[in-house]
Amino acid sequence: MASKVIHAIYNDDDILLQAVKKVRDGHYHIEEIYTPFPVHGLEKAMGLADTRIAITSFIYGLVGLSVAIIMMNFIMIQDWPQDIGGKPSFSYLENMPAFVPIMFEMTVFFAAHLMVITFYLRSRLWPFKKAENPDVRTTDDHFLMEVDAGSHDVDSLKEFMKNTGAIELKLINKDDEH
Repeated sequence: MASKVIHAIYNDDDILLQAVKKVRDGHYHIEEIYTPFPVHGLEKAMGLADTRIAITSFIYGLVGLSVAIIMMNFIMIQDWPQDIGGKPSFSYLENMPAFVPIMFEMTVFFAAHLMVITFYLRSRLWPFKKAENPDVRTTDDHFLMEVDAGSHDVDSLKEFMKNTGAIELKLINKDDEH
């Protein structure tokens, strides 16, 4: 983590997007950006890698499908076979068309719930966590870009950030916060 960062406040998402491009072109490291709403194209402008969350969703769906198949085979075929509507209870494959809605619902249930848990864990959002928002205005109408100032001349970095359209700049020492 950087010991010194500059908090640059912007009041327009288009100016922020252009500022991110300028900061990246200037070879400065952006620690974090806080916005009151999702800004389209911001992750691409920041150079963030694509997420692998779709792959995990697919895996969680397969887990749900597997649990549904194992559960229905045990309950309806092995443990307590029942004659429902004259259908034979001798094998899973003979009864599988009746089990398709359950397989679908369990797939969706597991994918959805495990994705929420994964999102919260990956984002480090858990109950009773202290908020990390450095400026309350970013929840209303302002945008904050946190730029690493550790190995750079602070005055020239501040001037550079002012030229990107920042309306306010603050030098923050991260060591003092902890």
